Formats: sequence, C-alpha cells, structure tokens
Amino acid sequence: MKIWKQSFTLEGLDNMSANTLSETFDIKFVEFGDNYLIAEMPVTNKNVQPMRILHGGASVALAETVGSIASVLCLDDPTTNHPVGLDINANHLRSVPEGGKVQAKVTPIHLGKKTHVWHIDITNEAGKMVCVSRLTMMIRKARI
Repeated sequence: MKIWKQSFTLEGLDNMSANTLSETFDIKFVEFGDNYLIAEMPVTNKNVQPMRILHGGASVALAETVGSIASVLCLDDPTTNHPVGLDINANHLRSVPEGGKVQAKVTPIHLGKKTHVWHIDITNEAGKMVCVSRLTMMIRKARI
C-alpha cells in the first residue's frame, strides 16, 4: 500500500535538511518504497560519546528525522498542516564504534488525521539491530 501523498526524490529530501541537525550529523536519505523510507548516518566525531561509540541521543535524532520527514510526505497539504514530535522512545540494543555507519528504516504503525505513529529500526552495517524506536507525531495546523 502506497502511503506517500507528496512526490519527492531522495536528493530533494536531503535538500530539505540543509542547515539542520540532519546536515550536522550527515544524515542522507538512501531508499524508499511504497510504505517505507531509509536514511543512513555515519558514526563520526559529531555524534559519538566519549567512549567513541554512537551516542544514544544521535540514534534518537536519526529516528525522529526519518519519522518526521515520513509524516510530511503523508500529508495532503504540508503548507496547511505540520507534523511535530509528540513522543519518542528508543531501546538501544548494540553499540556502533566511530567509523561505522547506521541505517534507519521507518514504517507506519498508524496514519490518522491528527496523529502519525512510526516504527523505526536502526541497524549497523552488518544488518544487526542497534536501536528500535517508536515515534508519535501530532499533525497540527500550520502557524502563519
């Protein structure tokens, strides 16, 4: 089932992230299908903790990034409604050392008129689960 209501390209999604946290963390959108979106993030000095492993907050930022963009793409008219984060949780299951890369895949759990709920799996380069997250987005009227 195709969930996207906006037409987009991967390059266009990356361009939306200019001058944001996504750009700071080098998050790049790499794949999409009818009901999923995937972004990658390298593990660098920008997003590690002092032990030189991926910071849990960076995993949450990656999860919220892919979920937020997915919500925008599911809106009938993103100029009149905006998705905003309402709740996010994350279970960190495995560390990733500096120099590695992680990939986040977002899929819908619920796409309502007032809320979107997303499931996000973050995996390492070997495909092993690093973090599992659930993001709830509130859909609100755009403020002018």
